Amino acid sequence: MLAARLYRYDPAMQEELRLETVPDPTIRQPDEVIVRIVGAGLCRTDLHIIEGVWRPILDPEGKLLPYTLGHENTGIVEAVGSAVRNVRVGDRVICHPQATCGLCLGCRVGEDMYCTSARFPGLDSDGGFAQYLVTTERALVKVPEDVDLVDIAPLADAGLTAYRAAKRASRIAPPDGWVVIIGIGGLGHIALQVLRALAGVRIVAVDRSPLARERAGELGADHVLAGSPDLAAEIRELTGGGAHVVLDFVGEQGVEQQSWQMLRKGGTHLIIGYGGTLEIPTVRMIFGELTVAGSLVGNYKELVELIDLVARGKVRVFTQRYTLQEINRAIDDFKHGRYFGRAVITP
Repeated sequence: MLAARLYRYDPAMQEELRLETVPDPTIRQPDEVIVRIVGAGLCRTDLHIIEGVWRPILDPEGKLLPYTLGHENTGIVEAVGSAVRNVRVGDRVICHPQATCGLCLGCRVGEDMYCTSARFPGLDSDGGFAQYLVTTERALVKVPEDVDLVDIAPLADAGLTAYRAAKRASRIAPPDGWVVIIGIGGLGHIALQVLRALAGVRIVAVDRSPLARERAGELGADHVLAGSPDLAAEIRELTGGGAHVVLDFVGEQGVEQQSWQMLRKGGTHLIIGYGGTLEIPTVRMIFGELTVAGSLVGNYKELVELIDLVARGKVRVFTQRYTLQEINRAIDDFKHGRYFGRAVITP
């Protein structure tokens, strides 16, 4: 099969993925499933992997290289292991990004991303920038026939991450509360729609891009701001004291320092984007009784819920399609912000 492989970590991002023919995958465990890839989302995490940001955590000795990236995958079931019962050949599926054991405490409580022995195709093993992917039965969610498999590929990680954060915000903020979304890009535009579907909150969307701000207005944001050095003060004035929740999809370039300053007393700063460093005086934490928390990708149940919202027309994903042969152009377009939403690779 054809696959796009990473051979070297490169902080300068000059390294391109190499298109090459590799052996077709085979089933080695009874619960494994081979999926013929229809769509594979291109994520900022893929860029961070190429840059070596994840190397200290995932591959400190460089033993993974070369391998195939791609962790946002949809496709058609091609083959199943002997123990597989819930899917069959020909089923249309989206893959939860983790292939989990189902036996550890994290799995038992339903938090797939807490699995102590998970495999993460595209991060620590071969992923979906290829014609086929091996995952497990436990990772697969069936997709209705009228839902486009290419368009929903980014939901496997970007959408699922946005959904978990937005769902959490919908539980924290009161029905008439204020939620600020910083970064209306590949994740933020999904979070905005999820909030609209789940909660009666007032939404403030913030982004430097005129196109992103235009999309935010189309998707139902109550207020749209461009962002500025005085953004925190603007938010406090607009909301009459501060936001109940801030969803930070940027997490760097100083945005992380602005976010907590937008909160009213008892407010919550949810960090989804990463790269920066957060510093908050402890007296401000106490006086404002603030909560600052990270938000990881969602679990299997949340992926099922998200696909249901898509099927009912409550959430859509803005996508730009590229063939597998165009993957390095897709990466370059991503780096230079040449499209809105998410890129999807179609083998």
